[in-house]
Parts: sequence; C-alpha cells; structure tokens
Amino acid sequence: MIKDGVNGVDVVRIRPKAFHEAVAAQGWRVLGEGGCAYFPVAGFGAGARFVGEIAELVAAGGRVPDVDLRPDGVTVRLVTVTEDYYGLTEADVELARGISGVARRLGLVADPSRVQGVQVTLDALGDGVVPFWRALLGYDQRAGSAEDLIDPRRRGAQFYFQRMEEPRPQRNRVHVDLWLPYDQAEARVAAALAAGGRLVTDEHAPQLWILADPEGNEACVGTCG
Repeated sequence: MIKDGVNGVDVVRIRPKAFHEAVAAQGWRVLGEGGCAYFPVAGFGAGARFVGEIAELVAAGGRVPDVDLRPDGVTVRLVTVTEDYYGLTEADVELARGISGVARRLGLVADPSRVQGVQVTLDALGDGVVPFWRALLGYDQRAGSAEDLIDPRRRGAQFYFQRMEEPRPQRNRVHVDLWLPYDQAEARVAAALAAGGRLVTDEHAPQLWILADPEGNEACVGTCG
C-alpha cells in the first residue's frame, strides 16, 4: 500500500501481469513506462473530443493520465509516480477501464500494435557518470532505482546505466532497449532480422532478445509480463 503522488490516497501496487490480465482485452499493454494504449482517430478534432472526455472522466478523481494527441491517434499512458515508487497500481487498472469505456462510447478501438517504449542503456563502471547525464538531460532519478533516469515530464526516452565490472573495449557501450507489447515483440524481432540484423541471443525470450545490426551495434527487445 502506498499513497499516490496526486492526492495522497492509498493505492495498491500491482505487477505488470495483473494489469495485463485486467485490461489487455481492451487493448492496453504494459511497457517500461507503464500501461499504454493507442486509439486511432479520424482526424485531430475527433482526437481532441476523446481527450476532452477523458478530462471530464478524471476531473473528479484527481488522477491524470499522460496523453499524446496527434491527427491520426491518441496515446494514453498510465503510471503511478511517488517518491519511492514508479509503476502500476489498482487505481491505474480502474482508470484504464474508464478510459476504454469512453472510447467505446465514441466508437474508438485501441490498436496494441502501435505502442512501444524506447530506453537508452549505457554501460558504466560506477555511479560517476549518472550525475552528468542527469544534469545534461534535466532528468530525475527514477524512484527506487539508482540506475535509472527519467524525464520528469515523461516525454523523452528513459536512460538506464548498466553496471560493468571492467571495461569492454570490443563492445559498444551504448545501446537501445525497445519495449514492445508481449504479443508484438516476436514479429518485430523477425522484421529486424529480415532487414539485415543478427540474433545475438534469445536465451531469455519471450521476455528479452538481443539483436545486432550488420556492424555489430546491439539493441535489446523486451516485454513486460
């Protein structure tokens, strides 16, 4: 049990699997940034109407989702942020259900294939590099994780600092992590391999694949389960 960062009410933490089980059928998926859904719309005006109705839905409760409005669709993201927690709660499940209800009234259907999250990962020998990147990017420490930096406005890619025991000069020290819905990841991996990529390892699939481009630059594809 924690108190949310908006109005101080008690909320119950949940794992990504619980969120999936509750609202996956309505098009929601868990990425590294929280629970996400993308709703295609027929123009900017239709999207603005949807966002307006979401605003009315959340006005009484005080919990506000992250919303990205574009001419062809609306992306909604739910995450509970407190001083010691960055993740999902039962309140996020209830809000997801409410937003899906608004979408149904407007004839909108979520498309899970259109959501993804990007994280930049840097290999580091210690914590000394973190303050530099925090200051440069204007980011904050992610609650509960000394290795993560997040955009306080939740717009830019997260940065993760992967601890090394010793330098690895023959391997790139920066790579991209791509978070995809659990039912979209294998197809994206296959597309990347068909486009000239190389499979480094699928030892931990379907939670994680490590790929490399034709020149050996690595990328990880992960899912939240």
